[in-house]
Amino acid sequence: MMTTILVAEDSVTVRKLICARLSADGYQVIEAADGQEALARAQDDHPDLVLLDKVMPKLDGFEVVRALRADPATASVPIVMLTERTSEADVLGGLSLGVEEYLPKPFSPHELSARIARVLSRAVR
Repeated sequence: MMTTILVAEDSVTVRKLICARLSADGYQVIEAADGQEALARAQDDHPDLVLLDKVMPKLDGFEVVRALRADPATASVPIVMLTERTSEADVLGGLSLGVEEYLPKPFSPHELSARIARVLSRAVR
């Protein structure tokens, strides 16, 4: 069965770049353009991992993380934050909410692939 990753990113250009990379890595990719759509897609499609921007319309990334962690159906889904918000407070805030990785933008597509593979290899299924 193919591993599914939800990519929640409001920038169309960045989202398409990430999706192309992850598809090339052999993952099935689901897209969301804002936090509200990301939460709905995660609850409906049950991805194996959520890649989440911090700053998005409707719900920000931290609000999405809180909602996913509060729902028993999505509480254990690994989450990787990929964002321009890289202050210590932002990173610690994400980690304290249960984010597995916190990657800064701009990012290396190769590093993104490696970190996602690492998180998935540690995920309890």
